[in-house]
Amino acid sequence: MTEIRKYLEEHKQEMIDLLTELVAIPSVQGKAEEGAPFGKEPARALSVMLEKCREAGFQVDNVENYAGSADVNELEPALAVLSHLDVVPVGSGWTTDPFMLRYEANTDKLIGRGAIDDKGPAVAAFFAARAVKELGLPLKKGIRLIFGTNEENGSADLAYYRKKRELPPMVFTPDGEYPVINAEKGMLRIYFSSDFDDDEIIEIQAGTVINAVPQFCTVTMEGDEEEPVEAVYEGVSAHASTPEKGENAITQFLDSYCGEDMLISSLAQLFPHGEINGKSCGLGFRDELSGDMTCVLSMLNTENGRIYGGIDIRFPLDRTKAEVSEIICGKLMEAGFDIDSCEGVEPHCTDENSEFVQGLLRVYERVTGDKGRCIAIGGGTYVHEIEGGVAFGAEFPNEDGRMHSPDEFITVANLLKNAEIMAEAMAELCS
Repeated sequence: MTEIRKYLEEHKQEMIDLLTELVAIPSVQGKAEEGAPFGKEPARALSVMLEKCREAGFQVDNVENYAGSADVNELEPALAVLSHLDVVPVGSGWTTDPFMLRYEANTDKLIGRGAIDDKGPAVAAFFAARAVKELGLPLKKGIRLIFGTNEENGSADLAYYRKKRELPPMVFTPDGEYPVINAEKGMLRIYFSSDFDDDEIIEIQAGTVINAVPQFCTVTMEGDEEEPVEAVYEGVSAHASTPEKGENAITQFLDSYCGEDMLISSLAQLFPHGEINGKSCGLGFRDELSGDMTCVLSMLNTENGRIYGGIDIRFPLDRTKAEVSEIICGKLMEAGFDIDSCEGVEPHCTDENSEFVQGLLRVYERVTGDKGRCIAIGGGTYVHEIEGGVAFGAEFPNEDGRMHSPDEFITVANLLKNAEIMAEAMAELCS
């Protein structure tokens, strides 16, 4: 057992206790107020994390509760580990209180919202840094931990932080999967709407966030009697970057629709149930490195005489957001919808042959014994707009911590292994 691993084993309960404290804070984006740009709870989570860093002897910097950082030593930071403390809304389907971390001894799971995305990895990064510092590992470069509060809703926290502070030259985030994510598809998020007045449909409620496959779609219809009839379509929630892992409740409804409303009928044609690459919208692109694009109708709600929808798109490295947005927005407007907003980012790719990436791969191989390699994904990680940045963890290959889904979890073993890998990476890259 290495000295780093021994240190982490000795501090295992402290790690679980800190994760318990952070999970108990429902840090979903709330109403902005003075001193809390994304609501009270994300700011509270940041305050707790930074106080722990201060107690550990790190130099703490809170950038107006948008984000905060902790310098592990007094050297000029060359490496930043970027994690976030905000979480997505709970949704339904949980078998436990999502804000009360629960340990299942038979599975080794720590279950709670944020366990894998991204509070667990943030805890692992903190204890990795503590291990490096308290073990006195020789360093020639500085290490900085950065904690954000708005990754799940557009990363305005990081944009603000970067206006106020410079990032170190090497940045990785444990907001993805191992071994190393160096390529990420481009992203588009489209919100659209139209006037809606239907003789049969009273209300549609489906989807709470744009970047998740909707688990439920509730449609209230006029009944034969005076009482309305409610139909609930149930799918399987999943992250919008991996819709193949879920089943879309909205497209279930559209697939079953037999009415005469042209808006609903048009959506049914554009988004056939089971199709996830946007081919029926005139898209369906793919490339060799990043694979098939994805296109998810993730929100559909009626309110005050209008129908509102949201679409999440992840497109390949060889396409641009201008090209993709022109196609999808054109199809929606042809169907009679207004485009309320269409925003996104271009694809991201970091050279896999850089010394930074190769150093991370060496560490991964040394700690896990598995072959390291670079991978491309559809999900946008926290470093998507950081030149040279990569995702490094926190999920291991062929594992699913139910990110953005009910009963999200991280195992105790993987919490420790993440901390060990990050500590080894800090030593490898900064010694």
